[in-house]
Amino acid sequence: MNNQQKFKRRIDSGTLLRVLKLLFKSYPVLIPIVISCIVFSAAVSAIPSIFTQKVLAVITECLETGVISWEIAKVQILPKVAILIVLYALSLILATLQTQLMAYITQGFLSKMRCTLFDGMQNLPIRYFDTNKHGDIMSYYTNDIDTLRQLVSQSLPSLLQSSIIVVTVLFIMLWYSVWMTLVVLVGVTAMVIVSGKIGGGSAKYFIRQQKSIGKTEGYVQEMMNGQKVIKVFCHEEEAKEGFDAINSELFEESFRAHAYANCLGPIINNIGNVLYVIIATVGGFFLLSKTPNLAISGLAFSIDIIVPFLNMTKQFTGNINQFSQQINSIVMALAGAKRIFALMDEAPEADEGYVTLVNCKIDEKDNITETTERTGHWAWKHPHGDGTITYTELKGDVRLSEVDFEYEEGKPVLRDVTVYAEPGQKVAFVGATGAGKTTITNLINRFYDIADGKIRYDGININKIKKSDLRRSLGIVLQETNLFTGTVMDNIRYGRLDASDEECIAAAKLAGADDFITRLPGGYKTELTNNGANLSQGQRQLIAIARAAVADPPVMILDEATSSIDTRTEAIVQRGMDKLMEGRTVFVIAHRLSTVMDSDVIMVLDHGRIIERGNHEKLIAEKGTYYQLYTGAFELE
Repeated sequence: MNNQQKFKRRIDSGTLLRVLKLLFKSYPVLIPIVISCIVFSAAVSAIPSIFTQKVLAVITECLETGVISWEIAKVQILPKVAILIVLYALSLILATLQTQLMAYITQGFLSKMRCTLFDGMQNLPIRYFDTNKHGDIMSYYTNDIDTLRQLVSQSLPSLLQSSIIVVTVLFIMLWYSVWMTLVVLVGVTAMVIVSGKIGGGSAKYFIRQQKSIGKTEGYVQEMMNGQKVIKVFCHEEEAKEGFDAINSELFEESFRAHAYANCLGPIINNIGNVLYVIIATVGGFFLLSKTPNLAISGLAFSIDIIVPFLNMTKQFTGNINQFSQQINSIVMALAGAKRIFALMDEAPEADEGYVTLVNCKIDEKDNITETTERTGHWAWKHPHGDGTITYTELKGDVRLSEVDFEYEEGKPVLRDVTVYAEPGQKVAFVGATGAGKTTITNLINRFYDIADGKIRYDGININKIKKSDLRRSLGIVLQETNLFTGTVMDNIRYGRLDASDEECIAAAKLAGADDFITRLPGGYKTELTNNGANLSQGQRQLIAIARAAVADPPVMILDEATSSIDTRTEAIVQRGMDKLMEGRTVFVIAHRLSTVMDSDVIMVLDHGRIIERGNHEKLIAEKGTYYQLYTGAFELE
């Protein structure tokens, strides 16, 4: 591995540059002010060496002339002291300003990064969340973002300050003595070599540590979600063992990273101490042997050069040490930043659609006029290449023609699926688990895109319809109910944010949820937390149905909508569902065949193919797979 590759392993310059660009873009005025404060403070910190040399020069002159008088000396010393005090006062003011600005910039930058992350995450396809652990995704917002906090607030300012001090002190040392400076640089070279060796090792493990943290959080989140299952099957010990293994891996990576990092400081410090002794010895030798000095200033070797040179050596090596200490923090931060940028760079959900959904009015002659009012009538607004616009009434005619689909290449899930759902029809999908029932509905709302075939909505290819408008026309009640932190009313209104309280209550009554909601301690104002943990599974499902009802869509997708409801409650819900489904195209997925018996069309799927279709009576008469399912004679293969 060459030196360039080693340096790249330590510092990812591309990621660092990207962080700096975002930082400057976020605060184009405040960042230069902070840099100015750091530069001034760093420059002032190098001045005491110059002051010491000037004072010693005055004292040496007094000793050489034999005229020792404070009255004479103070004329030269006090003005320098006054200047130093003024500079330190300014440095203190600017350092205070810098810390306050950095606190504001750091937290503001992290806030913007989290917003950017979250905004981008909302545009990711469902496939991303299906293939990544949620706990690992959460780690981006906590651990990885926190590494950026340390980078922006501490590492970068410290690195800049140390760099400026090193350059300033180096120039001052060259001004006084080139020979002594060369001795210092030999020692510093040793420090840089050691720092590179140890820093490279710690960097590797800091990067692994960040990945292990995300893995650990993903496991914890998975175990929390499955806590009931763990307890039911007495899987506690196995869960502990799994966590111990992942936690041990995190321990090993963290231990090695910090073991390298923690030994770097003492080693560099001791090299600095040895260098201090060497400089004192070499300086004494030069002075006693009356070695000619080589300096930009032209000054000869004397006590007033060697003494401040010792202080500058300490300052120089101290800042080299500070510089090397920051490398580990920077590497760890860049490991977190790289993960963050990987999420930010994830390709958003593609949407080439241009057909939109608009409110409309329809007159007696079926002429469609677009309007901003909510009329209860919708139309597809279809712009054409020649500049004309046509409107197609939204009726809910959904047709799948010879559709093929696969989640993974080479593993087909649906093959040659053809479905015709006319406006107002109730179409049911039944079949064994994994037959492809839910997949069909995922394709209708374009959570996934088909591999082959066509899906048309009111005669329009759904690829031409903007995804947000397509999904706005579909009401979905999923098998897994998700409720959000907020009131019951807020969760129902989630279906349509501009719905009034009265509309939300009407939707709840339609779904059969009003009865239990009014008996809650706060009624519709009852606060729900932790996915509605204070409600039963059936009650949560009823709220989800009410949420779909308030959206009032022309097409409904009911994916096991009553799977979590008992038989008595199902009868209540079914009455509401019947009202909800009136005049709408409805796709129903159900294992309880009692909920699909009244469907206009029942389609039986098996291994991704439709093997039977027809109404209940027709399929019973055929005595095929549906008949076996209905009579309980069917066995899952």
